[in-house]
Formats: sequence, C-alpha cells, structure tokens
Amino acid sequence: MCLFGTMGGQQRRQWRSMYKGLVLGTLVTSCMILMYCLSAPETHFDLPEIPVPYSCAHHPSQPRVLPITNSSHHAKDQAALCRPKVDVMFMKTHKTASSTLLNILFRFGEKHRLKFAFPTSRNDFFYPSPFQRSQVKDYKPGMCFNIICNHMRFNALEVAKVLPIDTSYITILRDPAELFESSFHYFGRQVPLTWKIPGVDKLTEFLRDPHYYFDPEGLYSFYLKNLLFFDFGQDNTLELSDPRVKEGIRSITERFQLVMLVEYFEESLILLKDALCWKMDDLLFFKLNARKVSTVSKLTPELRAKALEWNSIDWELYQHFNISFWRKVEAYGRQRMENDVAELRRRNSEMSAICIEGGHAVEAGNIQDTAMQPWQPLGEKSIMGYNLKKNVDKTHRKLCHKMLTPELQYLTELGVNLWITNLWGHVRDIINW
Repeated sequence: MCLFGTMGGQQRRQWRSMYKGLVLGTLVTSCMILMYCLSAPETHFDLPEIPVPYSCAHHPSQPRVLPITNSSHHAKDQAALCRPKVDVMFMKTHKTASSTLLNILFRFGEKHRLKFAFPTSRNDFFYPSPFQRSQVKDYKPGMCFNIICNHMRFNALEVAKVLPIDTSYITILRDPAELFESSFHYFGRQVPLTWKIPGVDKLTEFLRDPHYYFDPEGLYSFYLKNLLFFDFGQDNTLELSDPRVKEGIRSITERFQLVMLVEYFEESLILLKDALCWKMDDLLFFKLNARKVSTVSKLTPELRAKALEWNSIDWELYQHFNISFWRKVEAYGRQRMENDVAELRRRNSEMSAICIEGGHAVEAGNIQDTAMQPWQPLGEKSIMGYNLKKNVDKTHRKLCHKMLTPELQYLTELGVNLWITNLWGHVRDIINW
C-alpha cells in the first residue's frame, strides 16, 4: 500500500510538472508575441510644427551663488550667480545605474514642480522603436515639458520638438564589457537566440563564437551587441571601420553637454551639479536596481577582451567620452572634486543611517513591503531592494520613502498608467511560480 502511495505521489508530481511546463510554455510564447506587437512602431501622423515655449517651469528658480575657483584671474572671494537649470533631457541607457539617476531627476522635478514628458501605458517610449513625440502621454503640438528621462531609442529631431531649445542633454555610459555581462544576465532569457546556447555558462559559450549564435534580425538581439550605440539610435551591427560609426559618435558629442560614467558615478554627479547649477541636496541617492553579487559573472581577462571585441563600437564610444570626462574633471579641479565627492559620500551615509533598516540593501525575498519590490529579470529574483526604517522622523520620512522607491512605483506615484508593464509583470510572476 505504501509502495502504491509512493508511485501515486510520483505520478502526481510528474503530471503537475508537465502541466506547469505546458502552462508556462503557452504563457511565455503568447506574451512574447503580445509584447512584440505592443513594442512595434505605432502609426505616426504628421503633427503640426508649433515652437516649444522657452520654459514651462512654474516658478523660475532663484539664482544661487557659484564659487569661482580660477584664482589666477579672480579674487578667491569673488562669486558668480547661476540659475539652476530645470529643462533636462536624460538619455536613459540600459544597465548603467540609470534608475538611480532617474530617482534623482524625479525628486528634483517634484521639488520644483516641473512637467515631465512621460510615456503612456508602459515605462518606456515604445523601445526599441525610435522615439516619436506622439508617444508622450497626452501630447499636443506646442506643449511645454521640462524633463524627459524614460528609456527610449534616441531620435534627436523628435526629442527637440518636445523640449525648450536650451535644454541640457545628459546621459551615462558604462564599461562595455561589464555592461554586456549585465545585459546578457538581465535580458538573456528574453532573447530567443540564447535559448539554443548549450551548457550552464551561456555567456562564456556565446563569447566563444558570438558570430555563430548571433542573429542581427533576431527578436531583441540588440541587447547583446553594442547596446549603448543602439540606444542612441545608431546601427549596432556596423563594422568598427564603417565611417557611420565616427559620424554617430560625433553626433552624440555635439548633442550631449555631459556624458557621465558609471565607474565614476559620484564624480559624475558632481559634474552634473556643476553643469546644471544644482545643490548637493539634489544629488543624494541610494543605489537602486543592484544585483546580488552571487549572480554577477566575474569576467576573466580573456572573456573581457572577447566582450570588448564583440562590442567594439561601444568600446570606441566609451573611450571617446572617457577622455572628455577627465578633461571636465581637470577643469573642475582635482582637489575640489575630491572634497565634493567626500561630502556627497558623507551625506549619503547619513541618509542611509536615517532611512534604511540595517543600513544596506537586501535580497528580494527579504523586502518586507511588497510595494517596494524592484522589477526582476525573467525567471529569477536577483535584483536587491531596501527596507524603510519604521521609526524615521517626520523631517526625513518623505525623502527617505522617495529615495527608496523603485522606478515603476515612482512612475505610478507621478501619475503614469503602466498597464502594459503591469500586465507583463503579472505574467512574470506566474512564470516564476
């Protein structure tokens, strides 16, 4: 009797496994088709050309004193006035700490009652389709916006029709080898061409012979080759020697006043503060969307070299802006930069002690408030989050909550209807069942 019971239990588990596989397979296939259709370019109509107002800030920000450090031409106590810039285009690249920067921009926009150009129904502007102003929520020609910062495939001409002419364009880059590892891990399961890669270590196998596995026409294949160049609206499959590569880098250089680097994130924020005439209070941050260390593949020197060779355009792009970045640091002043970075770290450390339970990020399963759960990659929960302290004083409670709020939840608080993103989120929860 016990033997029959055991066999019956095994049969039930087998049937349950088969049923689960069938359900999940059907859901994944259906949802991939649905999401592909929803991501397809919309039908665009010719919209009338109406000049964008100079700025639509509710109250022009008061000028603030900006120290001048060039003592060879000015007295040390001399000061200049600068007015905080409120019209900002942040080109949100993938896997580049951009969610942390987005949180900074959301808080700055709320503080100054600025108008965001948001997408509708999802958290991006129908990426990977090129940006069109018709994708902006409630857009009408001639409307005024201060900030646009959600994921898009950059389209300079269309973006310029949404924002004032003197808008500050900023973006951020990451070492292409590290970015490739992160993108392969985060998006890999969504890219069908990875499904045929054998073995457990798919990244290593892919880099062994990427040309064998890669299909430039494959669904979502852009996530796995020169993703930065693709995000900027360029052709990510070009050969490095193609003159269109240099032309693309030149156009990015001319358009963006500040290109930040993930590897020097705090230095980048100080340069941002200087370029936009912001305050140190505007830069406070907690690292959002960080992965568990155990899920990060440590690239050997050989794998790193292969990743850079495969993403050679992104590597060219990164090296170009790495040079201009350090020129800006030199112009700012090395000692001044060190002092300001130390001050920013001190302020962030203070906020961490005030806001975060335990003072550090925790794994998804240990986040007590489900409303503070970050978006997870398909099939696993590798993105960490935070627990807000329960006894935060009234002075800091609101700021703590906003600094810890994940991107999707913050967008919802700002009035964005994310029904497509939420639908896909429910499907992912079922897949992770």
